[in-house]
Amino acid sequence: QVQLVESGGGLVQTGGSLRLSCAASGRSFSTYAMGWFRQVPGKEREFVAYRSGNGGRTYYTDSVKGRFTISRDNAKNTVYLQMNSLKPEDTAVYYCAAVTSSGSVDRPTSYDYWGQGTQVTVFS
Repeated sequence: QVQLVESGGGLVQTGGSLRLSCAASGRSFSTYAMGWFRQVPGKEREFVAYRSGNGGRTYYTDSVKGRFTISRDNAKNTVYLQMNSLKPEDTAVYYCAAVTSSGSVDRPTSYDYWGQGTQVTVFS
């Protein structure tokens, strides 16, 4: 079992930055690939970023490429999402997720464990 706890969300002006953190409990964190998703009311959960267990592979949805960076510190059992040049359309609840098996990294159904989410609001 893995428990995930996100933090770092908040209110930020357009063009600003936030760094989200996701702390994982349990052992063998490095064996989990980690993803970030986001969701707004009435819409499906959307893939944002992915990083493999050893950190060697990363993927991003097109709308955040060049602005967001996913990183992980396996010694701290933590994955991060650095978000720069934020836009109002980035407003959402952001979730981190963990997966042990291979699958489509951009599909929520591929992931085994989820955090509770943290709200990010970008105002103009």
